[in-house]
Parts: sequence; C-alpha cells; structure tokens
Amino acid sequence: MPAHEATMAVLPLAPGAAAIAITGDVTAACEQELMLAHEQATDSGAKLIVLDFAGMEYMNSGGIGMLITLLIRCQRRHQKLVASGLTEHYRQIFELTRLDEAISLHDDMDQALAAL
Repeated sequence: MPAHEATMAVLPLAPGAAAIAITGDVTAACEQELMLAHEQATDSGAKLIVLDFAGMEYMNSGGIGMLITLLIRCQRRHQKLVASGLTEHYRQIFELTRLDEAISLHDDMDQALAAL
C-alpha cells in the first residue's frame, strides 16, 4: 500500500471549538503534524477539539497510539476530544479498543457540535 502522507488543517467551528481535518494516512509518522495542529487549536482557545476523519484513508496501530497521546494531552488541558467522519471499519476499531469510551464518535461535524 503506498503511503499517503497525512495533512492536518485546523478549522474554527464555534467559539471555543475547533476541528482538525485529517486527510491521508494516520500513522505514528504524522504525530508531529497532529500535535502542531492541536497546539494551533489550543492557541485559538478551543476547549472542544473535533477530529474530522472524513478525509482519512488509512490508520494503523501507530496512529491509534498517537490518538491516545493526544487524548491524554487534551485531558490535561481540560479539553474535550471527539471524532467525526469515521468509516464503519474504523468505528469498529475504536469500539474494539474501547477508544470510543474516551472519544465520543459522531457521524459528521454537525452531529458532533449538536452533542455539546
């Protein structure tokens, strides 16, 4: 499988909320980009971070580990981390790993914001 380098774009959603739109492959190799995106969202005052996986093509165990690192960072900063746009396959992985107990899953960005 050819690697599709991940890109992270921070998008303001509402006061105190920001999305990190993720495209490409989520692996441990993109940790620096994700953490920089998180810092950018934090600097904008976001207390809610929505990880938008609609553009994600692939995620491996290194990517899952990286999300756990991000979750811990968010918890230490009293931020809420939620996810949207996961395919059914990756929703199942979040459920199997019990990550869905710490990161609530939503079908899309609107649903994630409405759940607040």
